[in-house]
Amino acid sequence: MTMARGAAATPGLIRMADAVTHGSGAVEDAAPPLSSFSVGRGTPDPASPRLDGDPEGHAPAMPAGSLHDGEDGLSAPAVHRADPETAPSLLPLFAWLSPSFPVGGYAYSHALEWAVETGDVVREDSLLSWLSDLLMHGFARSDAILLSHAYDAAGDAAMLGEVNALAVALAPSAELRLETCQQGRSFLDAVLAAWPCADLSARAPALTGEVAYPVALGLAAAAHRLPKPVVIEAFLLALVQMLVSAGIRLAPVGQTGGTRIVAALAPDVRRLAQTIPDLTLDDLGTATFRADLGSFRHETQYTRLFRS
Repeated sequence: MTMARGAAATPGLIRMADAVTHGSGAVEDAAPPLSSFSVGRGTPDPASPRLDGDPEGHAPAMPAGSLHDGEDGLSAPAVHRADPETAPSLLPLFAWLSPSFPVGGYAYSHALEWAVETGDVVREDSLLSWLSDLLMHGFARSDAILLSHAYDAAGDAAMLGEVNALAVALAPSAELRLETCQQGRSFLDAVLAAWPCADLSARAPALTGEVAYPVALGLAAAAHRLPKPVVIEAFLLALVQMLVSAGIRLAPVGQTGGTRIVAALAPDVRRLAQTIPDLTLDDLGTATFRADLGSFRHETQYTRLFRS
C-alpha cells in the first residue's frame, strides 16, 4: 500500500499497510472503503460527519488502536503473524545457496566460456539474452522441475532414486554431467556434515554414487521442512547469479552490468518459479541447442578457466 507524499497516516492504517506490503499475515475481513474516513487534513470527504467547531468537516485524528468495531462501523482487519518459534527458518537455505558454500559452483560456466570465446556473448545485452534463454528454455527450468519432484519424493527411496537417475541421464555432455554431479555430491556431503537432521540422515542413503545437484537440494530442503516454493525461487536466482559471476570473470560485463542482469532476470525467475510445482516429469526438456553443443566444444577448447 503506497501513501501520497505528505499524507499523515494513522497507526491503524500503518498496521494495515504493513500486513499487505510485508505479508505479515492473513487478512480475515475486508478493509473498509477509503471513502468511509479521511486521512490527515486533506480534502474533506463529503460522506464524513462534520465535527463541532470544524467547519471544514475534517475527520478526527484517530489515536492508536482506535480503528475497531464500534458505532462508526469501522473494523481493523485481523492479522495473524507467524510464530517465529514454530515457523521453519530459511537460514539454512541462505547458507546452502551462498557462493561460499563448498559445492564448487564457481568452477563451472555451463558453456558460457565457449559462448564468449566464439563471440556469441560479447557484452551486457547478449549475456542477458543468453542467460534468459537458459533460464526460461534451458537447463534451469528442467533442474527446477527435478528439484520439485525430488522434494516430493523425499520420503520414497525408490522414487527419489528414479528422479535422480533421470536427472543424471539428462545431462547433455560429459562436462555438464560433471557439473551437476560434482556439485550434488559436494552439497549433500556438506549438508550432512554441517546441517544434520534425522530425516536427512535417514533418506540420504537412497542417493548413492552420482547425485544431481537439484535432487540433492530438493532432498535436503524437504528434510529440513523448508517451503518448496521459496526453495525453487531461491535456487533459480542462485543459478542466475552463478552464471553472471562467470560472465564477470570472463569479462563481457563488469560488476554493475552483472548486477543489472540479475535485476532484469528477477521477474522471470519469479514467474518461472510459480509454474514449477504444477509441472510433471513429462514437462522436462530444453531448447537451448547452441548452449548444449557448446558444452561439447568446450571440452577441447584451448584456453579454459572453467570446468564446463
